[in-house]
Amino acid sequence: GRAPPASFLPSSTRSLTVMPRPLNFCMITTFYPPYSFGGDAIYIERLTNELARAGHQVDVIHCADSYRLFRPQPETRAPARSGITVHTLESGWGPLSPLLSQQTGRPLLKTGRIREVFRSRRFDVIHYHNISLFGPAVLELEPDYTGWVKFYTMHEHWLVCPINVLWKYNRRACEKPDCFSCSLVSRRPPQLWRYTGLRDRAARRIDQFFSPSRFTRDMHGERGFPFPIEPLPYFLDHVDQDWMSPGPSPHPRPYFLFVGRLEKIKGLQNILPEFAGEGDCDLLVSGSGTYEAELRRQAAGSSRVRFLGWVPQATIGPYYHHAVAVIVPSITYETFGIIIIEAFARKTPVIVHDLGALPEVVYDSGGGYVYRTQEELRRAMKLLAEQPVLRRELGEKGYDAFCRYWSAEPHLKLYFNFIRDAARRKF
Repeated sequence: GRAPPASFLPSSTRSLTVMPRPLNFCMITTFYPPYSFGGDAIYIERLTNELARAGHQVDVIHCADSYRLFRPQPETRAPARSGITVHTLESGWGPLSPLLSQQTGRPLLKTGRIREVFRSRRFDVIHYHNISLFGPAVLELEPDYTGWVKFYTMHEHWLVCPINVLWKYNRRACEKPDCFSCSLVSRRPPQLWRYTGLRDRAARRIDQFFSPSRFTRDMHGERGFPFPIEPLPYFLDHVDQDWMSPGPSPHPRPYFLFVGRLEKIKGLQNILPEFAGEGDCDLLVSGSGTYEAELRRQAAGSSRVRFLGWVPQATIGPYYHHAVAVIVPSITYETFGIIIIEAFARKTPVIVHDLGALPEVVYDSGGGYVYRTQEELRRAMKLLAEQPVLRRELGEKGYDAFCRYWSAEPHLKLYFNFIRDAARRKF
């Protein structure tokens, strides 16, 4: 019956800078740059930067203990911009903190610090992201004041999959749940809390769930998640228009590009055979990961495959721009495919495997090809390599869709509409 605060009611993206007052946001996530690995952290950082650029205050809570389960220390990074306060949780107990959360589903050694942040200012929006090593009970933590809404974005399938990525028995995309045995085979401690009502009790505290794609929304529904989910696709922030003046090609021959973590689930091993022997086009690989040594071994006999290591966002633009196409061969259920829109932002078409959310992004744009078989992959590569006019047409379609759907302005407009609608329902 109460009216929502006026600051919850922007009518357009322009109102981000003319609202009665700026909003206070709290982002809660396991990984945040530089303590991060994948696309979820990149999205959160982009969203945080755009909100701060528009004059809002953003606090970010993340867990360094969880990051150090995988790597000892992050690379150095520039300080956060004005308007962003980052709270890096370090318990003093090292790996025990994320292990306790993983097993109990509760942020046992993190709760006190999260409550301190909640008390530090009056937040309007509390937005949860990847909380896999906080546990679902973190959703139940709330400030001791009123006037906020809670969001949750499903960057992975963690709510319905203890392995996070629906990768069954460490061998294939999951066709149906066998979670206990799959956890054992994948060398993950089984989570007994998943067999209680903890997840759904905690989820009732969320005012709106988001998924990066329609596919991810539908997959959660099929796997028994009972709450409504709205698609909120990823976006790129103010990308320099490096396609307009990208400079010379970084490689002397025509090439296709792969960008991503070098893990088995990303499927790079399935396209390496296409670059064996003689050919007119090479493959450039940007990324690193635990499967890198095996991939380098598989490609050792080919002079047409070049591993670049991890290329920073600040310098990867020319690699995208000059590529014949970007190939995304993932063999598991991606929730979106942020590499695709990074290619579209440089007017470069894509070739993606027909699995997960990848086809959705291509069909919504018309900016590339979807393949199921090696023959279809080969045909798409040949068409784009031999027909520069076709390549340019698909690149333009991808760029047009990027501007309309996956750039900062449409994303923020949709995001603030969700804030307004959630506040109207709640208040």
